[in-house]
Amino acid sequence: MGSMSWIHWVVVLLIVVLVFGTKRLGNIGKDVGEAVKGFKKGMHDDDKPTQQLNDETRQDNASDKAPSSRNDEHTPR
Repeated sequence: MGSMSWIHWVVVLLIVVLVFGTKRLGNIGKDVGEAVKGFKKGMHDDDKPTQQLNDETRQDNASDKAPSSRNDEHTPR
């Protein structure tokens, strides 16, 4: 009952192929590969686009907000 030999792995692989089919396994492999590529791309992207987005968001928020004379924190309920 120790570790599995290569023959056991071949049998497991054949059963998986019979249950799921080669087309579905190919699609799963493709999806996993795209997810890994997307993750790697996200990890290596520069911080510059994020900083630009934050600057644009701050400018939009500053122009949209008008000063309010009402103080919501101390309004009685």
